[in-house]
Amino acid sequence: MSAALRPPQEHRDELRLAAERGARLVLASHLGRPKGKVDPKYSLAPVAARLQELLGKPVAFAADCVGADAEAKSKALRNGEVLLLENVRYHPEEEKNDPEFSRQLAALCDQLFVCDAFGSAHRAHASVVGITKFVRQAAAGLLMEKELDYLTRAISNPLRPLVAVLGGAKVSDKIEVVENLMKVADTMLIGGAMAYTFLKSQGQPIGNSLVENDKLDLARGLIEQARGRKFRLLLPVDHVLAQSPDSPTTQITGIAATPDGWMGLDVGPKTIEQFSQEISKARTILWNGPLGMFERPAFAHGTLAIAKAVAGATALGATSIIGGGDSVAAVEQAGVASQISHISTGGGASLEFLAGDTLPGVEALSNAPAVRKGN
Repeated sequence: MSAALRPPQEHRDELRLAAERGARLVLASHLGRPKGKVDPKYSLAPVAARLQELLGKPVAFAADCVGADAEAKSKALRNGEVLLLENVRYHPEEEKNDPEFSRQLAALCDQLFVCDAFGSAHRAHASVVGITKFVRQAAAGLLMEKELDYLTRAISNPLRPLVAVLGGAKVSDKIEVVENLMKVADTMLIGGAMAYTFLKSQGQPIGNSLVENDKLDLARGLIEQARGRKFRLLLPVDHVLAQSPDSPTTQITGIAATPDGWMGLDVGPKTIEQFSQEISKARTILWNGPLGMFERPAFAHGTLAIAKAVAGATALGATSIIGGGDSVAAVEQAGVASQISHISTGGGASLEFLAGDTLPGVEALSNAPAVRKGN
C-alpha cells in the first residue's frame, strides 16, 4: 500500500477497515527519486508521523524496508497495529525488480500482499510486481479497484458523447493516447503547447510557440485519420501571446493572425467558449494536461476555465475523470476538485492505460497465485 502526506480517502478507509478487523499492517511506499541511495530529504519518517495523526493511532516506523530491523518490527506487530517501512527506493534493487529484494519484502508479511499503488502500476518495480511472486495471495486495494473501474468504463463502455481533453507540452508524450482515444472517443479537444505541432502541420502560423518539428508528419496523419473517421478533433482558434513567459505584455489573437516573434502560452476566449460548449454536451469526460502555462497567473485562465466547465458538466450528470499532476492542480486551484467524479492518483499510469498499454502492476496481480479485489 502507498502512504503519502495527504493520502486519498480510499487509503485511509482501507487502513482503518483492515486495522479494525485485526489485520497487522506493514506499509511500503516510495518518495521522490533518491536514485537507490539513502537521502534524508526523501525519508518516510514524516509520513509515519502524519499517518499517525490521520489514523488516530500509533504508527511504528522501520529505518529500512528490508533486513533484521524491519523483520523484527513486522513480527512484533499485534492485531490492528501499523508499521511503515522506510523508502523502498533507497535500494537500487527496487527499480530493477530484483528477485531477492522482492523476496525480502515478501518476508515481512504473512503472505498476503495488497497493492493500492495505482500511481506506480505502470512500473515493473519490486514492491509492485516482483513481490507478487513470493506471496500466497495478492489483492487490489480499494483505490486501485476504483481507478481501474473508472478508467475501464470510460474506455470500454462510456456514456456518450465521450469528450477527451488533452493538453501539456509535447505530442510525443501522448501519441499513443491520441491514437487509442480516437478509436473510442467522440470528440477530442487539444490545447497546451502540444497543439502547436498540430497547428503548424496544417500550415498555420505559430510564431515562436513551442513545436516538435520532427512530429509534424505524425500530427498531420492524426488529423487526416480524424477526418476519415468523422471524428471531431478540435484545435485552438485563438490564443494568449507573449514574447516570452516572463514578458509583462500579452495580446490575444486568432491563430491565423499570430505575429512573428510571439509565442502562444494559453488558449484564447473563443477557444475557451468552443471547448466549454463541447464539454457541456459530454456524458463522459477524460482530461489530461493543462491548456496553457497555467503555473503563471497570466496564462492560467484557459486551464481554469476548462476546469470549471468540466465541473459544470459533472453537475449535469457527466462522469469526469482527470489524470496528471498539472490537471489535478488546476481543478484544485479552480476550487472544483470536489465536483469531479474521479481524480486519478497516477498521471503516468492513467496515460499508459488510456493508450491501451498493459500496466505491469495490474498484470502482476492478475497472474499472482490468488487474486482478490479489495472489499
